[in-house]
Amino acid sequence: MNTGPTFSMLDFIATKKYGGVHTPESIDAFLAALIDTASPLPDYQVASWLMAVCWRDLNFDETAALTKSMAEHGRTCDWSDVGVVVDKHSTGGVGDKTTIALAPLVASLGIPVAKFSGRALGFTGGTLDKLEAIPCFEVNLTPAQMRSILTNCGLVIAGQTADMVPADKALYALRDVTVTVDNIALIAASIMSKKIAGGANGIVLDVKFGTGAFMQRYEDARLLAETMVAIGERTGRVVRAVLSSMEQPLGSAIGNALEVGEAIETLQGQGPADFEELICKLAWEMVQVYLACGGTNPDGVAGMSLDELTPATIAAHLQAGHAHAIFRKWVSLQGGDPRVADHPWEFLAKAPVIVPCPALTAGYVGAFATKDIGELVRGMGGGRRTKTDVLDPAVGLVMHARLGQAIEAGQTLADVHAQSDEQASRVIADLQRLIRIDAIAPELVPPLVAEVLTGTAVA
Repeated sequence: MNTGPTFSMLDFIATKKYGGVHTPESIDAFLAALIDTASPLPDYQVASWLMAVCWRDLNFDETAALTKSMAEHGRTCDWSDVGVVVDKHSTGGVGDKTTIALAPLVASLGIPVAKFSGRALGFTGGTLDKLEAIPCFEVNLTPAQMRSILTNCGLVIAGQTADMVPADKALYALRDVTVTVDNIALIAASIMSKKIAGGANGIVLDVKFGTGAFMQRYEDARLLAETMVAIGERTGRVVRAVLSSMEQPLGSAIGNALEVGEAIETLQGQGPADFEELICKLAWEMVQVYLACGGTNPDGVAGMSLDELTPATIAAHLQAGHAHAIFRKWVSLQGGDPRVADHPWEFLAKAPVIVPCPALTAGYVGAFATKDIGELVRGMGGGRRTKTDVLDPAVGLVMHARLGQAIEAGQTLADVHAQSDEQASRVIADLQRLIRIDAIAPELVPPLVAEVLTGTAVA
């Protein structure tokens, strides 16, 4: 074990157990020991340290050191031959198909996007699972393949390779089974280590809060965003964080093929208003980090330089079809059937049963149990209970009800896309419980984007 003669896991645990502070050197030695396949640390010792962290926490310097060391223990990407490259990460939500439309939109502005995405986690969908709903789309790419695709169309999205941030994989596997997932320092280090290893110069974070987010309380989501922005700056990246509401599903579609179809419709200029609003706002933020990193586009966009763009002009650019053309080319380069770009519902999986879910009473949509709606789709086969579960890309929901909307008895709240009449009946009964209908309209429907953090907020 090449961790140096002074490292002791027992001392490392004790330091945190009694409220001490880890040095960067001790963190580096711990991670080296963690991923040493010849003599790995026992799970029970690592789990003990994770629990000590949850009780005593990590300060910002410790969190930044953990992030940097995790990123450096494994393969890292360097896109300097391509130029300034940007990335985006979402903390996850219900109906969050943002990357599939946002990445082509940003690439169509002349800004290279290289992104490593993940699979479904709990009640949230995974970008890789959604992309694999496109016939023949390949997410397992070599570094050479990624570079070639990025050079050809300005966009590539792939799965993280086994040799990237292996320490995060080891820690997360234990966090998931020891109830130590929800520590903000550990979450921030996990996310940012993968972003840093991915090689992007600028990063935009979409940090969700509300009933359909991992961080349901706004205060917790904001602290996580602050921490990640500060870590990014500490490691030489330009980072912005958008705090966006997940009090209701994003857009209309929930489910892998349904979400891909909705993303394509958005690229065709026919997407839901809230989804288009979010991707245009995130695209504008990605333009800002690109410019802050020294990126340029001498040809401009629609007669304007990048620094003249606004979310509204980006929306007009989207409506003009430029991002849709990039999407078609990108799908083809990653092995997918490009015909899906023009005729999504002909080439995406379709459920054999599609039935409406009616409202039981009249009134106003007062609240969504958004997380439970995500769990409902997971239970239909749209997500995983275990790592070996095979997803059903066709099942899911297309929501029609929105917060604050007036509803008549019998009006369709959602269309249920199911594999059988029995499954559809069960989902309808559950969904009618998860959408609250009130007698009076809510006083306030929260805005989709609450705040944007652009600088260090943690000392």
